[in-house]
Amino acid sequence: MKKTFLALLIGLILPCLNAFAQFENHTWKILATTGNFTPREECDFVAVRDKFYLLGGRGITEVDIFDPKTNVWTKGAKPPIELNHFQAVVYKDEVYLLSAMTGKYPHEQPVANIYIYNPKTDTWRVGDEIPADRRRGSGGVVIYKDKFYMVTGILDGHWTGNVTWFDEYNPKSGKWTKLIDAPTARDHVRAAVVGDKLYLIAGIQSNTQEKKGLANVLDAVDVYDFKSGKWNAASVKLPTPREGNSVIVIKDDIFIIAGESDKQRVAHNEVEVYNVKTNTFRSVASLVEGRHAGGAVLYKGKIYTVAGVGNKGGSPLLKSIEVFSK
Repeated sequence: MKKTFLALLIGLILPCLNAFAQFENHTWKILATTGNFTPREECDFVAVRDKFYLLGGRGITEVDIFDPKTNVWTKGAKPPIELNHFQAVVYKDEVYLLSAMTGKYPHEQPVANIYIYNPKTDTWRVGDEIPADRRRGSGGVVIYKDKFYMVTGILDGHWTGNVTWFDEYNPKSGKWTKLIDAPTARDHVRAAVVGDKLYLIAGIQSNTQEKKGLANVLDAVDVYDFKSGKWNAASVKLPTPREGNSVIVIKDDIFIIAGESDKQRVAHNEVEVYNVKTNTFRSVASLVEGRHAGGAVLYKGKIYTVAGVGNKGGSPLLKSIEVFSK
């Protein structure tokens, strides 16, 4: 009986110890690069094969391409329209932009179609139309088993209209399916998938109409189980509520990187990690420069983050790329 209890106790403690030991020797460093990217915000950063692509943002800005082997930036094609406030995803070596917006603050409008960038040909094309009654921007987008999932967002820029909507898109058939609503309305959010579950952490309920600014940043952790088709709220909360953060998944860990809130003028440099097995948050090394509204990628065990804004609001635009490694 004592041995059984001890084994159970060790089984509970070891995963926690292993989780906290990971990344304890990692730090963030600013990379020296050749060439430059165009500083921007409300964009995203993705890896396709062995190169990274910085896409979108306010205005119509060319794609910036980064080679992590040489630390060299080069230029790609401009998108056909302004695309901002989206979570980009990679599918079959192409970059898909769903839940994007276009236009100026505070009334950015949801984009009617999916936009797709092909890195091999350096070309953009217009994809399937998003149903008119489900269009919104600044929500989370993930891929699970060859289908796209678009969750939450906002109808009218930063003005009003946060939604809890959850939709599935089948790229083979072009069919959209409405799913059960998420528990918490939020925008400026990035979603993550670990195993058979989708996670929503951080974000905000933007409402410039009521002059709330950054008052409604969120700490709630909402979890959707693809197998059961149900949402649940985790029992823990994000220690540092914020929006405009990046999200990276490494095994059972979800990294919540940087962001902004009304608690400080400078953008957050905190990196907090949620472990889905232990249902706990822990802190790892902070960024050199606080930032929000940029992007991050995972490549060969290292996290790279780039662009965004150094203070809350829209300036200054940052010109650095940082890497998290030993």
